[in-house]
Amino acid sequence: MSKTERNRQKKDVALEAKDVSHSYGDLTVLDGLSLSLRSGKLCALIGANGSGKTTLLRILAGLLTPNEGEVRTETDEAPRTVGYLPQQPSFRSGFTAGESLRFYTRLLSDEVPEGYVDEALESVGLLDARGRKVSGLSGGMTRLLGVAQARVGDPPIMMLDEPTSGLDPEMTGRIFEILGKLADEQKAVVITTHDLERVEHDADEVAMIHDGVVAESGAPKEVVEDNNADDLTEVFEGIVRSKEGDRG
Repeated sequence: MSKTERNRQKKDVALEAKDVSHSYGDLTVLDGLSLSLRSGKLCALIGANGSGKTTLLRILAGLLTPNEGEVRTETDEAPRTVGYLPQQPSFRSGFTAGESLRFYTRLLSDEVPEGYVDEALESVGLLDARGRKVSGLSGGMTRLLGVAQARVGDPPIMMLDEPTSGLDPEMTGRIFEILGKLADEQKAVVITTHDLERVEHDADEVAMIHDGVVAESGAPKEVVEDNNADDLTEVFEGIVRSKEGDRG
């Protein structure tokens, strides 16, 4: 990599985690992990269940303080620096989709710009569901509403925990398409997911979490090629086997 390229990537960094560690009692889930998120990129965090992906995402979003290390954002001031979508988003059942989005928008500002709610719903394909009660939305539509809610305030960093978990392939593709468009708007977008095939196809960057650290990272194609593998699944399975062999 050239010096110019390194300088460009450093300039694009929206958030940086350095030497982050976190434990729950005697269980260490993150152990000196470092990671940079870049504007204009969709980054996928990959890891087995219990690997600390959600813990890391919550730390990156500022919702959880690490036991050690620091997280620093490098973005311009915004009403909301990070938009966060939990794995199971919940909304007031008596509200419609439009009312829900207006409610969250007013948490940031006393005035909701004219047409903002409709534009936000249209951006995730939910304009026709504007008047539908959230209790009547499908799982996929609820996730889409969650993406729209996470975008409120136009945060430069977006974090989504398993946004496609349990969804059918059509809805999964739809959400990845929306996240790709957010990255095209120069937002730093990071998700946790187990869908390695989608990551390989749609993500700009991947970070594989194992034993509390980033075991492998980079553009999906480059990660596959550097490990002489056929796909990301083979790379990840190789990391797991290697670490288990080291412990044995």
